[in-house]
Amino acid sequence: MTPRRPYADRLAAGGALARELGRYAERRDLLVLGLPRGGMPVAARVAQALLAPLDAVVVRKLGLPDQPELAMGAVAVLGDRLEVVRTARLAADSTDEQFEAALRRESQELRRRQRAYRGDRPPPSVAGRTVIIVDDGLATGATMRAAVAAVRRGRPEAIVVAVPIGARDTCVLLAAEVDEVICPWTPADFTAVGQGYRDFSATADDEVRAVLGWPGYAAGEPHPRQEE
Repeated sequence: MTPRRPYADRLAAGGALARELGRYAERRDLLVLGLPRGGMPVAARVAQALLAPLDAVVVRKLGLPDQPELAMGAVAVLGDRLEVVRTARLAADSTDEQFEAALRRESQELRRRQRAYRGDRPPPSVAGRTVIIVDDGLATGATMRAAVAAVRRGRPEAIVVAVPIGARDTCVLLAAEVDEVICPWTPADFTAVGQGYRDFSATADDEVRAVLGWPGYAAGEPHPRQEE
């Protein structure tokens, strides 16, 4: 089998993901939520293609002390209440004290980002809606599980998780927690989300604000402030 080519960037990945989600287009109850930072460009393209409103559910990974890229858990917020999950298979690699220290640190950053992205704007209502939660990929799935928990508290009609690339085992486990998981690429040799992209540059806070504040972002249209 010919190896699959990586996505050019997150917007290209969002376009590919939107094609997988075509049956949800123009549903009146639909809401797309991206996970900042990296999930927001992907979510922007999905929301644009499905003609759906776009918002964010802010999450932070709780990295292992010696391996910060490995998530021993995650914390998410949609509204006022924090939702915390712990990665069971990595629980033995950290102490309760280390977990709580990471939680305190990342909760502060979570609140900062929530203020930076949302300002005084209230969080979206998810009650009775079909919510598609989008990220740029799934590795351990900790941040997505925290996001799902935060969304579920708002009593949506259905939760769909959509990512362009992910670890096969993680997708299978997550499918038991939500109504549907859409992941078009689960490579057998998965090592990290970044392997699915030619350009996996970090997404900045300003880009997240642009996504949330300008519907034309995903089409490559400049934000009005950039034209001044």
